[in-house]
Amino acid sequence: MIYFSNSKKIFLLTICVIGFFLALPNFSNVSIPLIPKQKINLGLDLRGGSYLLLEVDTNSIKSDRSQSLLEDIRSTFRQNRIKYSGLKTNKNGVQVTIRDELKINEAKKLVQELNISSSNLFSNTNNEEFSINVNNNFFLLNLNESSLKEKYRSAVSQSIEIIRRRIDGLGVTEPSIQRQGNNRILLEVPGMDDPQRLKDLLGQTAKLNFRMVDASISVSEAKQTRIPSRSEIIKDTNGFEYLVMKKVLVSGERLVDAQASFDQATNAPIVNFRFDTLGGKYFAKATSENVGKPFAIILDNEVISAPVIRTPILGGSGQIEGGFTVEEANNLSILLRAGALPAPLEILEEKTIGPGLGKDSIDSGTSAAIIGLVCVLIFIILSYGRFGFYANFALILNIIFIVGILSLLQATLTLPGIAGIVLTIGMAVDANVIIFERIRDEINNEKNPISAVESGYSKSFGTILDANVTTLIASLVLFFLGTGPVKGFAVTLSIGIITSVFTAFIITRLLISTWILKKRPEELSL
Repeated sequence: MIYFSNSKKIFLLTICVIGFFLALPNFSNVSIPLIPKQKINLGLDLRGGSYLLLEVDTNSIKSDRSQSLLEDIRSTFRQNRIKYSGLKTNKNGVQVTIRDELKINEAKKLVQELNISSSNLFSNTNNEEFSINVNNNFFLLNLNESSLKEKYRSAVSQSIEIIRRRIDGLGVTEPSIQRQGNNRILLEVPGMDDPQRLKDLLGQTAKLNFRMVDASISVSEAKQTRIPSRSEIIKDTNGFEYLVMKKVLVSGERLVDAQASFDQATNAPIVNFRFDTLGGKYFAKATSENVGKPFAIILDNEVISAPVIRTPILGGSGQIEGGFTVEEANNLSILLRAGALPAPLEILEEKTIGPGLGKDSIDSGTSAAIIGLVCVLIFIILSYGRFGFYANFALILNIIFIVGILSLLQATLTLPGIAGIVLTIGMAVDANVIIFERIRDEINNEKNPISAVESGYSKSFGTILDANVTTLIASLVLFFLGTGPVKGFAVTLSIGIITSVFTAFIITRLLISTWILKKRPEELSL
């Protein structure tokens, strides 16, 4: 067990060299061809950045679903020629009065069929989406809490994914996005030095649609007389009002790409967009039928542009002009690419951590690591002499391995992560202490140096493995069940346990065996 073949030595040396080069970018700006240049990503507490606690507006989700249900009922009753009145939403759903008493049962059956169809949207298909209460000819449809909770849960999951895509569009690395409770999202963005831009990016649901402008009557005339039922008044960013058709020609859900660019004629910032195949057909049909008429591009119920259709747009792509700045065009393209949020997000809590505080945390953590490392190095050398020197070499190599693996995995290092590294420094020598004490016992039993070293390593292996496996299991539990800082601690601790066993049991044995086989000492001083 004490002997190492040349092939094993070359293999172990190769691993050590690879670990060194993986860690090197964190300590030097030297660029070496074919060598990865990744550095460890610093977390929010070390690098500074923005912290936001967001809440999904569940009232908006409930309101949207009630409005959608109202439209379904209106369409169903009209198709089946059922006369009704008083169709409107209330705080719990929809209400309607059937004017023809002979068709009350038919109306109830149609509504029930609609309810069964809607329930298929949810994971529990036996759960109806709303309850139906009939009093003579008055129908009251109340949305069920169970179906709403499922919709809230789905909205939070969808919001997390869209937030992630929007943040990625900014070029920010390693944002932390986590669900908190039923309808809250915790967002940490390291290195984000413009929190206002982040809030602006998340403050819009980005629901985009294309609609025709109603040119049959002016806005002032509509206000003085009566706004047509097919239209509504929507303002642009400057407060200018448009009378816009309610019918959506194409929705933003059909967009597959959006990129900020510049108009070749005016050099003004614009946003180029492209629809999917079906959206392109809708857009081509709408522009072909309305040449010479203005149409409105509406984002979050605000007109951002209302150009006149000069020629049919048949290629499934177009551009949005809105007097944007470069940053506004970039933000809009990010919003459109990421997709619309299912509901508005409200910022409940906001923190901004400056780079200075992060630097103080790094300095404090570095100081703690250096002090702990120096104390351990001195203690080991004083306790075990030459063998302690070998253990110290393995300990330094262990730290290099940890840094290299964190860089390779592009893991995020947080302040608790530094605590995990400091703890690893203390734990890394445990294996060597167990081995060296076992070797001492073998020497006291009057074994020769080679036999004592071989027995020391073989007899301590089981103890070392058991101790580290139990700690590794605990750290893995922390990783899978913990969040944020707890996860950061678990990552560095898990990596540290694996590398410390490797360096303590393999590297020190290689160094000691090389020295013993070369010098052939008659006795060992431990």
